[in-house]
Formats: sequence, structure tokens, C-alpha cells
Amino acid sequence: MAGSDTLTALECHDIRFPTSDRLDGSDAMNPDPDYSAAYVVLHTTSGPPGHGLCFTIGRGNEVMAAAIRSLAPHLAGRPAPATAADLAALHHDLTHDSQLRWLGPEKGVMQMAAGAVVNAAWDLAARRAGLPVWEFLATLTPEELVSLVDFRYLSDALTPGEALALLRAAAPGRAERTARLKAEGYPAYTTSPGWLGYDDHTLVRLAREAVAAGFGQIKLKVGANLDDDRRRLRLAREAVGPGVRIAVDANQRWDVAEAVRWMTALAPYAPYWIEEPTSPDDVLGHAAVRAGQPVKVATGEHIANRVVFKQLLQAGAVDFVQIDAARVAGVNENLAILLLAAKYGVPVCPHAGGVGLCELVQHLAMFDYVAVSGTHEDRVIEYVDHLHDHFTDPVVIERGRYRAPAAPGFSARMNPASLTAHRFPGGPVWRARRTQPDRPDAQEVTA
Repeated sequence: MAGSDTLTALECHDIRFPTSDRLDGSDAMNPDPDYSAAYVVLHTTSGPPGHGLCFTIGRGNEVMAAAIRSLAPHLAGRPAPATAADLAALHHDLTHDSQLRWLGPEKGVMQMAAGAVVNAAWDLAARRAGLPVWEFLATLTPEELVSLVDFRYLSDALTPGEALALLRAAAPGRAERTARLKAEGYPAYTTSPGWLGYDDHTLVRLAREAVAAGFGQIKLKVGANLDDDRRRLRLAREAVGPGVRIAVDANQRWDVAEAVRWMTALAPYAPYWIEEPTSPDDVLGHAAVRAGQPVKVATGEHIANRVVFKQLLQAGAVDFVQIDAARVAGVNENLAILLLAAKYGVPVCPHAGGVGLCELVQHLAMFDYVAVSGTHEDRVIEYVDHLHDHFTDPVVIERGRYRAPAAPGFSARMNPASLTAHRFPGGPVWRARRTQPDRPDAQEVTA
């Protein structure tokens, strides 16, 4: 089958969840998100399908789905990817279509669309191999891993030879780390207590519950009102005590000077990092924020490509790199970012949450531990306790740690019933909302 199986079709579904009803996911820049996914299925002649997705927060998800469908000509009739060479070639073709690339280049909707398809291809290949993606990646040789990376625009910071040396240095401990990961899992932190729309009582209750569940770090959204942030951070600190890390996240709300002023005011409550203090594209701005106040700086979930990550690392602008499984062009580009972070010695603490991001990004962090960085010191994966029940292989958290996925694939497959119920605009969840004409999407739903 491996030699004859070919790709036959690409499906893409517009799937949305009305999370704005309870303000789950709310922050200073995104006050009412409806967590959504442009959900991809790659079909083959005889093998298992591959599943992937792009995460959005509602309106515009149909644009994401249209961009994904525009990539279909690169897929039909192509051999089903099974090897590193297959996956490298597919990534190259999807990101080097000159007419589609013009829309970025290598950023925005088309880059995310390529990433969704690339990730679905990795899901397909790992399923064929009978391995979860993190372990499938970790079975590849250093040479195969290097072949997956597009080094164009990177070689001034990381050459293929340097990447190969990093991977070869980590290779001897792979088996031991794999066994340890399967036994102990990977450290997590939770954002679930900290949504900006939650009242103080909910914040305190959920913060205490998180610590009782074994989390050593939580995260609060900040950036709307400084007095409110002081109060909320004080309450959270009182709730969890001095030994638990509290990160804060401004979701790009501030100018540089405002970020410095705001974080200087919050510093007495010992925030562990400030995430996305300013525009994700502002490399020098992040460097100025890092230099201008005492709290460590983290960013990455909205960074469009490996080049901006490279510049952040070259400029000494970040203390933590936050990769996102669905923002850049899939596994291949995230591998490049992991290698850059390893070269510069900066910990990777992935962004997650949303729809399926926890399911996806756990594989990348675990592969990084096994085969790239060789450590999870100062590294944690974000965890948000929403929407996991819609996946056939949902994340499992035990004592504040991600349990290593064992099922083959990328953990990206959604339950058919969830797809039917939440398809936009015709699924029953959205048809029922026709009785709420004051909602911004009401006209879309009834159209």
C-alpha cells in the first residue's frame, strides 16, 4: 500500500464554537472570541486520511477555509506522504507556489493554510507509521530532520551544518528521554483561570483549583485597565502563594513605552513573564521592553514565520519562544524555529488552547525534548481546559503534566458528531442562534 497509495481529495470544513457566550478565551485585544477551526481532511486511495486545522476566533474562518482549498491542486494524485523526503517536498510546493506566495509572502492566511495542510500530511504519515507524530519525528535521523527545513533566510543565524551538529549531539539520549517522557509526561501550565472576562471570584477559585490539580504555573490576561490588573494579580498571588509562577499576557495591547510602564507597576507581584507586550512584528520593540523593565519577555503565537523568530533571537529580544502549531507553515517550519531556539539557548514554551492547539503542539514540545533541546528545564506547554471533548484523541493532563500521546497521528481528528453540530453556518448549534439577532454574526447565520 505504501508504494501505491495516493492523495485523492482535500476537504475543508468551517467549524465554530460559541465560546463568546461565557467569555472563555477573552483578553484585552479579543474580548469575545468564538473559537473556530478551518478543519482539513486529506483523503487517499486506500490508506488512512490525514487531519489538520487552522485556529481562528470566528469571523474570517471562511476566508481561512477558502485559502486552504486553493492549495488542492498541489495534492490530488500525489503519492501519499510517508517519508521525510515526501514531507519536505510537499512543504516546499505549498509554500513556494509563486502566485499564492505573493499574498504573504510567507505570512498571514496563506502561510497558515499551508501549515494546516502540512500538518494534515504529518498526521497521515504518522498514522501510516503507527506512531504519534512526536515519536515519528524522533525516529528520523538528524540528516532527515535537517532535510525538512527551508534554510533560506536563516543561514546568517543557523546553517544546515550547525543544525545537523545540534541534532547529532542530542541523538545519544533519545531513547532514555523517550522512556522518561512516556513515564512522567511533560510540564504544563494553565491559562484557564485568567481570562479577562472572568470575575474575581471565578479567578480565585480557578487559580486555587489549578494549584490543587498540580500546576506549578498559571497565566492571567492583562492590559485593559492597570488598576484592575493590579487587583487581579494581587488576588491570584494571594490564592496560589509565593511558590507558584504567574505569567501575564497582554495580547499585543501596548506601545513599547506603555508596556514598560505597565509591567514596572505589576513587577511587585512577581509575574514570571509578560507575553506579547506589543506588536508581534516589532522585534526592536520587544528588545526595548525586555531591557526597560524587570519581567522576562515571551512571544511567538502570532509570529508569522521563521524569519521573525530568527530576528527576535538575534536581537536578544525574548526570554521564551512560544511556537504555535497552526500559525506558521506546519511541522517543518516549527522544526526550523526549534532549531533556532536551541542554537541561541532560549527555552521553548508553546502556545496552546483554542481548538486543537493543545492536541497539536504537545507533539512539537515533546519532540523538542527528545531530539533537539534534550531538556524541559524552564519549559512548559500551555494548557486550556476547553473543547478537548470534540477530539478522538484528546490531551490528557495528569498532576499538571501532559501525558505523552500514544495513538498514531497528530491528535487532530475531530469527532464526526462535533463536526456536524458545529459546522458554520448550517450546523444545529448555529441554526439555534437565529433567535439572537443582536449578535454580529446573526446576518451571516441566516443568510
